[in-house]
Parts: sequence; structure tokens; C-alpha cells
Amino acid sequence: MKLYEIAHSRTGDKGDSSNISVIAFDVQNYDDLCAILTTDLIAKQLKPALQHFLVDEFSIERYELPRIGALNFVIRGILKGGVTRSLSLDAHGKSLCSAILNIDLKCEL
Repeated sequence: MKLYEIAHSRTGDKGDSSNISVIAFDVQNYDDLCAILTTDLIAKQLKPALQHFLVDEFSIERYELPRIGALNFVIRGILKGGVTRSLSLDAHGKSLCSAILNIDLKCEL
């Protein structure tokens, strides 16, 4: 089962940071999302995107929002200076949520 079967995602940008939210369709899946979606797993899943974004180094912080059944990941440094300075085709980082939603949950259980 893929993450996109139990959650949806939105992205936003602020400077050279990307915010990626993962929101459970059913709040009953929230605890499973918290257990599975670690910052290490998100970093591993985004590693191939680093070639596209030409990033050598980034950091990830995870924020839990249990009342709305969501997690928010702030990925600092991934947007290479932000929209006005980046030469990336995806300067806003919108494709990052697709990479995260493609996580195979069966492999992570």
C-alpha cells in the first residue's frame, strides 16, 4: 500500500525551505503515520530529488498536528535560495509531496 492511499499532501515554500504536510484521510491512521513517517524515512525518500534540486545538504524537522491528523515536515535548504534565486524547474518544491506520497507503507511496517 502506498501512502497516497491513506493520506494526501500539500507543499509550500518560504525562502529556501519547503513545508510538506501529510494529512490522513481518516484520523484513525494518524498514529500509524507518526510511527512510519520519521525524518530519516523522509530524507531517504527525497534523496533522488536532491539531484534535481542540486542540493548537497538539507535538514528536516517534523511537527505533529494530532487534532487535524497531520504531520508537517520543514525541509530547510532544499530550495537552493528560494523561488527568486533558484534555477530549478520546480523552484517552489511542489513535486516533493508526490515523492513522499509514493512511500510504500508495506516496506516500512
